[in-house]
Amino acid sequence: MGSRVDAGQLTLMAAFQCAWDEVERRERIAITDGNRTLTYPELAASVAKFSGQFLNAGVGHGDRVAIGLERSIDTIIAILGTMAAGACACPMEPKLSNDELSRRFTMANLTWLVADTSAPLPERTDNVPVRIIVPSSLQEGGGQLSPAIAPDDPAFLLFTSGSSGKPKGVLQSHRGLLANALGIIAHSGLSAQDKLLHVMPLYHTNGVNNQILAPLLAGSTIALATRFRADDMPTLLARHRPTIVTGVPTMYSRMLPIAFTKESLESLRMARCGSAPITEELHRKVEEHLGCPLVVSYGLSEATCTSTMNPPMGRRIGSVGTVLQGQSVTLRTPDDAEVTTSGTEGEICITGPALMLGYLEEGNNGVATSPGGVIRTGDLGRFDDDGFLYVTGRIKDVIIRGGENLSPHLIECALAEVPGVANCCVVGKPDADLGEVPLAFVVRTSDTNGQALQEGLLVSAVENKLSRIYKPAQIVFLEKLPENSVGKLDRKALRAMAI
Repeated sequence: MGSRVDAGQLTLMAAFQCAWDEVERRERIAITDGNRTLTYPELAASVAKFSGQFLNAGVGHGDRVAIGLERSIDTIIAILGTMAAGACACPMEPKLSNDELSRRFTMANLTWLVADTSAPLPERTDNVPVRIIVPSSLQEGGGQLSPAIAPDDPAFLLFTSGSSGKPKGVLQSHRGLLANALGIIAHSGLSAQDKLLHVMPLYHTNGVNNQILAPLLAGSTIALATRFRADDMPTLLARHRPTIVTGVPTMYSRMLPIAFTKESLESLRMARCGSAPITEELHRKVEEHLGCPLVVSYGLSEATCTSTMNPPMGRRIGSVGTVLQGQSVTLRTPDDAEVTTSGTEGEICITGPALMLGYLEEGNNGVATSPGGVIRTGDLGRFDDDGFLYVTGRIKDVIIRGGENLSPHLIECALAEVPGVANCCVVGKPDADLGEVPLAFVVRTSDTNGQALQEGLLVSAVENKLSRIYKPAQIVFLEKLPENSVGKLDRKALRAMAI
């Protein structure tokens, strides 16, 4: 990253222009998918051209633009080109129902749609005018960037996974995107020597903020592969020889039974993991399997993706790392007092320039509701003496058994240490006497004799590791745990099963 790119600019596209103008980037590969390759000058020209054609088509400053393209390099160009035109990019996940698609267009006031001819179109948008752009129909012309982009202008719109209800729109600013990218670069040592293998969705905050914006600002190369399939990973690693691969715990868990050659792994300097909790047992298994540090981070879409991250060469298993530069992460008690003693639990709260502009919800006519300067995450955590954060649970996930607060995460960690447990999740089950009791959903490893891993063994393991009150009232064996559209564990579905 060049010396001209600093947090003081606080304008994402201005930072990109400074970085991409550097002489040393002129022959460097920015993005490749194995068939098509763009150098940094070619990417910069493509983004500027898309932006100029967009402006010529009538896209206005601040317009919200849905992007419904298939996963490709063109999708990345469309996202960046939309931002460069001063509009707000909103990538849509595939296979949304017509009702959900129409709901999002209406709720978020999406007035443009970039799509190919096969993309689904909303059947109704409740009088919101939607103009459709097919990239192949854009007129040829020179590049043009919007000169009027301000740091707090909307740049990126995505939707939460909806684990607690219908997905809400999260509106992120240029200032927040840049703050997140600079924090990731500084904390992870991301540089021009890195090559990132991209297998996560392009409509997810991690897939865009940490795996598109940060690498391109740092001068890294992005190897854009197809959407994650565990069986594809040996071939992808052997072909691209990345230095970094990023995933969520379920992705790494599915990679454990698969063999990798020594040569395909030797270029990896780290694997990154975020977006969902990971047990210490799985963490150790992944590191042993891949032969590199697994760097766990923590964050959420409302704070532009990542707020804490383990240092790659100083990671601590069980921790989600230290706070990124430019952000503030504190712990607060239920009466809003700040926790200042290390080792003391509190609710994780985030402030700083990376905070979202606000939520887009039904009935607000596309106007974002402000977070009020602080995000109360609903997650519980504690800091150690060295500033490493440990997530201890979630306020809504806490199981209250006869007045005792139980952490599902602690029970899950105890279960994960039992040989034969491939995956597990613990939720609260209503109980007439105690109010709630723990119920554990467990997936056995494929090589486990089902008769050997029985309920009594698992219950005893938890009781011996923790105490009697933590032992699950019931074990339910599943073939696999339910997931949402971005590969996260769907606790809402499991709670419904428990009820």
